Amino acid sequence: MARRVSDGAVLPLALDRDSAEPLHRQLYDQLRELILDGRLTAGSRLPSSRTLAKELAISRNTVTAAFDQLFAEGYLSGKVGAGSFVSDELPEESLSMGPSQMPDSPAPSPRRQGLSRRGARLAALHGTRSSRRATAFAIGLPDLDGFPFDVWSRLMTKAWRRPPRDLLANAEPAGYLPLRRAIVDYLRTARGVRCEPEQVIIVAGVQQAIALACHVLLDEGDTALMEDPGYLGMRGALLGAGVHIATAPVDEEGFDIDAGEAVAPDARLVCVAPSHQYPIGVTMSLARRLRLLDWAQRHDGWVLEDDYDSEYRYVGRPLSALQGLDRDGRVVYAGTFSKVMFPTLRIGYLVVPPDLAAPFRQARAALDDHPSSIAQPALAAFIEEGHFAAHLRRMRRLYAERREALAAALTGRYGSAIDLAPSEAGMHLLAHLSPDLAPGLSDRDIQARAAEEGVTVSALSAYYAAPTDARGLLLGFSAVPVENMPAALDKLSRVLTP
Repeated sequence: MARRVSDGAVLPLALDRDSAEPLHRQLYDQLRELILDGRLTAGSRLPSSRTLAKELAISRNTVTAAFDQLFAEGYLSGKVGAGSFVSDELPEESLSMGPSQMPDSPAPSPRRQGLSRRGARLAALHGTRSSRRATAFAIGLPDLDGFPFDVWSRLMTKAWRRPPRDLLANAEPAGYLPLRRAIVDYLRTARGVRCEPEQVIIVAGVQQAIALACHVLLDEGDTALMEDPGYLGMRGALLGAGVHIATAPVDEEGFDIDAGEAVAPDARLVCVAPSHQYPIGVTMSLARRLRLLDWAQRHDGWVLEDDYDSEYRYVGRPLSALQGLDRDGRVVYAGTFSKVMFPTLRIGYLVVPPDLAAPFRQARAALDDHPSSIAQPALAAFIEEGHFAAHLRRMRRLYAERREALAAALTGRYGSAIDLAPSEAGMHLLAHLSPDLAPGLSDRDIQARAAEEGVTVSALSAYYAAPTDARGLLLGFSAVPVENMPAALDKLSRVLTP
């Protein structure tokens, strides 16, 4: 039976009363082995003799006899009033004997195989992503200083001061019902999404939403189409679900389903970000949207709409979601709160067609039981009381100012050596680089060297499925105060114009 020490560690001690070996010797041998194996490290505090005797149901004298022997041999040291500790320096005889030389210590077996092909691809994919540390130009990072944490902490405290029993023990696989209702009210008004609370599934962000949709709608080996270039998190989620990925290009009208159908005529799912394509930033035209819905109806296929940052549109009114045009129940809509609030919140949602609501809830329960309930009540109140909408309005004004400032600063500093891609929404700018900037360096080289200078930019080429000559940088502006931009661009210039 595992025995707990006072500092929270767990000691696997088991004494055999039928053995001919005395109990104090068994205890000594087991404690000594734990020390030599490194499971009890130098400085670890052991339980008192009284506590250990009670837990092992033996006399205190038995424990004292084992401890005395360990003290005498130098394995333990004592501090008056503090207890017994593993010695910093073990006896020389033991130090010369490594754990692998100890009796009955099996040698580690060699690893028979490395990563699976899927694991290797996932690991390689993650290696291409830039950091999202809170440095200048990090992608997808909201302005954390502007978030009303005083309001948030009050709502969290209120929710958990006297939580109802159902919140503690009977969580719904689809998520907290008041939050799902609040999401429905928001999406109907702001995004033109047609849904009911029963269609909403709370998830831990868009990537989990994609993975869950794949588990429910696709079999392993089925083909999914995605945009090229496209969101690396989407590619990772599809790989993790065992789905074959095909890609189709993005142009000024967005994703082209006709090109996708030519590449993958057997595709079962299309994953798109029609309101603000990532990373290019274009908006899918109405004609392309209707064509995509027609494809889904004709092929009995599905469309996963990633609406990751549609809240931030700076020219004209926000466009309605593709889901609002769907009359055949073919669109699965995914959104997140991380881009509006803070990334570690890890709350997103799926809106599924009515006839798929029950299968999605059941699959969610099978794969992940239910989402964490910790932040859901506070988020529901944050939306219902108007704090979410107010924060969104403040951030939209702030980000519009920062977007304009960064565009002006880039143009003023680099002139025709950069070409800023048109973008009417989002939290980043895409700058195509001329050969005159950082000659001889790829955009991935520039990303790496910029990180050494203390700024975080993302290489455009990393978002393509195959090697490409594309050379550009994504620069996030949402978390960079205007007054900090010149100094951050000075750092970037040490790479671009050394």
